[in-house]
Amino acid sequence: MIRINQLKLLPGHKGDEMEAKIRKLLKLSKKDSFTYEIVKRSIDARKKPDVYYSYTVDVAVNAEQDVVKRCNNNQISIVTPVQYRFPDYGTKELTNRPIIIGTGPAGLFCGYMLALHGYRPLLLERGKDVDARKAEVDRFWAGGQLNVDCNVQFGEGGAGTFSDGKLNTLVKDKDGLNKEVLSIFVQAGAQESILYDGKPHIGTDVLMDVVRNMRQTIIEHGGEIRFDTKVSDIIFEGGKVQAVITENAKRGQERLEAEVTVLAIGHSARDTFEMLYQREVPMEAKAFAVGMRVEHPQSMVDDSQYGRQEQGLLPPAAYKLAAKTKEGRGVYSFCMCPGGYVVNASSEEGKLAVNGMSYSKRDGRNANSAIIVSVTPQDYGSDHPLAGITFQRSLEEKAYNLCKGKVPVEYYGDFKMAVINEKAAVSGDTYAPQIKGLWEFADVHEIMPEVINRAFIEGIEQFGRMIPGFASEQMLISGVESRTSSPVRIHRDTSGQSRLRGLYPCGEGVGYAGGIMSAAMDGIKIAQWIAEEYKPFIEGRPYR
Repeated sequence: MIRINQLKLLPGHKGDEMEAKIRKLLKLSKKDSFTYEIVKRSIDARKKPDVYYSYTVDVAVNAEQDVVKRCNNNQISIVTPVQYRFPDYGTKELTNRPIIIGTGPAGLFCGYMLALHGYRPLLLERGKDVDARKAEVDRFWAGGQLNVDCNVQFGEGGAGTFSDGKLNTLVKDKDGLNKEVLSIFVQAGAQESILYDGKPHIGTDVLMDVVRNMRQTIIEHGGEIRFDTKVSDIIFEGGKVQAVITENAKRGQERLEAEVTVLAIGHSARDTFEMLYQREVPMEAKAFAVGMRVEHPQSMVDDSQYGRQEQGLLPPAAYKLAAKTKEGRGVYSFCMCPGGYVVNASSEEGKLAVNGMSYSKRDGRNANSAIIVSVTPQDYGSDHPLAGITFQRSLEEKAYNLCKGKVPVEYYGDFKMAVINEKAAVSGDTYAPQIKGLWEFADVHEIMPEVINRAFIEGIEQFGRMIPGFASEQMLISGVESRTSSPVRIHRDTSGQSRLRGLYPCGEGVGYAGGIMSAAMDGIKIAQWIAEEYKPFIEGRPYR
């Protein structure tokens, strides 16, 4: 296979233009036939407003070595693409079905792979299926009561379902897991472009279809998913998992025997962490980040990134920013949502947290992103393994009390003036926030500790020198962004298990991922570890 890097074409190009460019670069005659696959597509705006798509393309053609040698181009080479392969099955017999707690990306992909290979997993989800969940969330955003078991954090698909649906990851992919996850998404209904876009995203509207289709595949292959089913306890005997205790309004309390239990809980499953701590499951506090969500007109971001306010044939522009304060704290953008919405992402009574979300078209008038500041266990005020959760709750309680549960919003000029006494009162044209949920203006600067507020401002000012207008007085701030990642890590060894054998901590909630892709990849890794030890219930089941 021949790989061509940095093949550039204008936005809006046609397929025959791609073929002509490949033929020219490889110096092929009109009679030479070839096939190609797009491996990656990114946007090259280094000479804006002249913006190009830059492609990496794999080409199959006869006499590949001769073709590459004839080209004498360091952007053209021979490659052997990595193909994902599920491991050979183990020999131990399972007495009971593997139990997976949680149906976020980690639990869903773990269950998907185990089901395809004949392990008949049982997935337990405290929230509702994705359709009932959406109705529940819409009612809450309209001013209804919060359902603490089914909301933006809990329910089929996990917290990522109500997000931008970003699918990029920094995880090194030597085994082809990244492409496998993307391929599964496409099979389940996601747009094919995610297979090669440099910054792939699905959007919350399409994600719901994808999650629903993955559930159906799991069921068709012998798996089972129980919604509205909360895990209240895990029973250990002799250092091993024995059973999982569940509570369901219709079924009541049940004891489910299990020697394999995948702990794919999300980072907001605080009551479950407390139960696990009581059961002496080894865990520790870990660093994460907190901050606020900021909004700007999408046209401002487009102008900065593309050199023009009109996107034309280009997608709404995104940004990724990072800075370091004088005291050494990291400040960076997180979960940036072009053309998106700020959402009320609360999951506990009397607490308020926000997140960002985009639909697949990203056609909202505002861009938003979390701007977050790194915090460590030294900031939590305790060395308890769950001290980070206590820290989160204290911020969320302040955010809730500002507007009695409505999302609090403040202009950056007012925020800055209140924190550092620098005159920056808001003037000139302002714009309205795009928020899913009730909101009102309030003193957002009162939520976070002063040291975090000052780091936040220092980062914003640095970003203002990178993107013109970013640090404007009119920038909208809402808070609090406290669920960026888990403040807890549950220990596991090289077999994927806790010291309490048979318990497999998995995904972002337990500290081993950060986002949809890495969580999904971790879910597949756990499925592999289980498969390497145990043989499936259904022999000879073909993969796909």
